[in-house]
Amino acid sequence: MKLSASFAALLALIPFAAAQQAAYGQCGGQGWTGATTCVAGYVCTYSNAYYSQCLPSSTTSTSSHPGTTATSSSSHASSSSATGSSSAPASTSTAKLNTVAKLAGKKYFGTATDNSELTDTAYVAILDDNTEFGQLTPANSMKWDAIEPTQGTFTFTNGDTIANLAKANGQLLRGHNCVWYNQLPSWVTATTWTAAQLSSIVSTHCGTLVGHYKGQVYSWDVINEPFNDDGTWRTDIFYNTLGTSYVSIALQAARAADPNAKLYINDYNLESSSAKATAMVNLVKSLQAAGVPIDGVGIQGHLIVGEVPSTFQSTLSEFTALGIEVAITELDIRMTLPSTPALLAQQKTDYQTVIAACKAVSGCVGVTVWDYTDKYSWVPSTFSGQGAACPWDANLVRKPAYDGIALGWTT
Repeated sequence: MKLSASFAALLALIPFAAAQQAAYGQCGGQGWTGATTCVAGYVCTYSNAYYSQCLPSSTTSTSSHPGTTATSSSSHASSSSATGSSSAPASTSTAKLNTVAKLAGKKYFGTATDNSELTDTAYVAILDDNTEFGQLTPANSMKWDAIEPTQGTFTFTNGDTIANLAKANGQLLRGHNCVWYNQLPSWVTATTWTAAQLSSIVSTHCGTLVGHYKGQVYSWDVINEPFNDDGTWRTDIFYNTLGTSYVSIALQAARAADPNAKLYINDYNLESSSAKATAMVNLVKSLQAAGVPIDGVGIQGHLIVGEVPSTFQSTLSEFTALGIEVAITELDIRMTLPSTPALLAQQKTDYQTVIAACKAVSGCVGVTVWDYTDKYSWVPSTFSGQGAACPWDANLVRKPAYDGIALGWTT
């Protein structure tokens, strides 16, 4: 996730600071006292309540989801205005979501989480309940900038915290991610590499990351968001230097590092028949033909209330027909605020529809929500005027969406 246009505009109004932060340096967050503006060509980009980073301004306004100027769905943000409503109907279901998912024949129902949230004891009490969540995904702490901030120096502390939490709770762990165009440290993006050099860097990074968590991770998002919405390859340091070969380099390094982990390619806007979904199908076929390991496709599922594609289930089946598994990896269903009983009722129906699609496709192994509560949803900071996307509200109260999930697994 990159900075929304509205937030970028707000930053532009802040008086120029005496000092500017260097490219990819920290420029904000709770307790931050340093520079809050960036050198030319970079913009201070909100990542979460504790960290903002100077990222290239040329990449902060690329559209990635309908109705937004954010470029990715794969970060977390905290917002106290996530629901837009203080009096809303609540869940009445007595089901436990992971329990009913497993009864439906799936491996898990899970949630993303982030290290900064683990100081919230009420939040963690729900997160720790493995009858609700049988799987955890670290939202940020296994990404490249967190794991290898300088070349050859790997920092696993935050990733280990979430891995250890999952282990203690008896929850599966999803690794997220090895190679992504975003949240890269400057040493990766600001250097002109030869193909041989970057190939070695990708292989070393993926092999070291996956190897560190060998035996702990059920599945890895080895490649994250390789395609544009029109099905063309996203241009970034990896594609520009290595062409499409960076995908096989990363997958092969991951397989060598942990032969038992499921290896995925993860992307958004794959929920319906589209040029992007077709490109992903063709990529999987080409990898299989070349003998490159690929076990699954992650379908993120950042959706809008009332706009769940009617072809969701058939799209899942199209991927599983290739002999791979699929997972819904980052599910949330946002609405224009304020939330209303009618919108919450539609959201309940939409969650039920998505879950039922996964249930109906045997190769769909599970569903992960992109954090379970509006309190820590990335949506409000990215999609202006939208939010209330999660099955728990910002006060950790279960919403009708919770009932929709339960019904999706049980009916």
